[in-house]
Amino acid sequence: MIKRLAQLVEGLQGKELGTLVVAAGEDPHTIEAVSRAVDEKIVKAVLVGDADKVKEVASQHNIDPSKFQLVDVKDKKEAVKTAVTMVRNGEGDVLMKGLVDTAVYMRGILNKEWGLLPPGKVLSHVTVVEFPTYERLLIVSDVAVIIQPDLNQKVQMLNYCIEVAHALGIEQPKAAIISAVEKVNPKMPSSVDAALIAKMAERGQIKGAIVDGPLALDLAVDKEAAEIKGVKSPVVGEADILIFPNIETGNVFFKTATKIAKGNIAAMVAGAMRPAVLTSRGDSEESKFYSIALALRVALIQKERGN
Repeated sequence: MIKRLAQLVEGLQGKELGTLVVAAGEDPHTIEAVSRAVDEKIVKAVLVGDADKVKEVASQHNIDPSKFQLVDVKDKKEAVKTAVTMVRNGEGDVLMKGLVDTAVYMRGILNKEWGLLPPGKVLSHVTVVEFPTYERLLIVSDVAVIIQPDLNQKVQMLNYCIEVAHALGIEQPKAAIISAVEKVNPKMPSSVDAALIAKMAERGQIKGAIVDGPLALDLAVDKEAAEIKGVKSPVVGEADILIFPNIETGNVFFKTATKIAKGNIAAMVAGAMRPAVLTSRGDSEESKFYSIALALRVALIQKERGN
């Protein structure tokens, strides 16, 4: 069971190398992260974008650009299309966003002709957060993609998080469906959805995790809070997964976690044919490196399951 982001590389080294395809891989943090992944022998890398710019940036950071396969595409939209098509055609195991707007990157994944979204699936952002004060990693969704998820989307979000948990070696993750309260309140739709999802899991409609909700955030991560409130649940105080009711709550949690609590993150988009790394252009090299390792672990478990 992986409890810290630094452990993500464990289990990847020594295996057949997967291929990472980067769309517009021209910014320093992306190049540094991909270079580190190549050096640590966890991936082969294809950088699609302005090859001259890649070489220039790599040289400025003492990185040998020959360690990458370079595909010269100057236009960023075309770079996204080329990268997505390569992954769709089986030439890559993981897609990654480089120096390109998130909207352009996401439109590429969603393109109905050459994109990566299977019928009936939804894309969802999955973030893995490491806190210095919490004994395990927290897998959270959705903080960046789905604005106001309905019940079906929340179930898919949960299933994606369960798959990520399994990729981290958590055989039976504990999932908290978050609301502002721990009791069902018909005037609070998030509490109703949470109860329905918990019941679905109880009846075997959602597999691979222990699920409870509605749970307020304090109960999900703090056993003492649960004891004070008299709430008994196998999830309280030990949550591995948090499913948020909407993007506002998820995004506020994410930014509080990273900016105030100084949590470290790895992040990816789930639901596509292959895992897709989606980090901010301002994210650190370390965060992007961990995100590559996370996506590779998910791709590996998908291959093992024949997906």
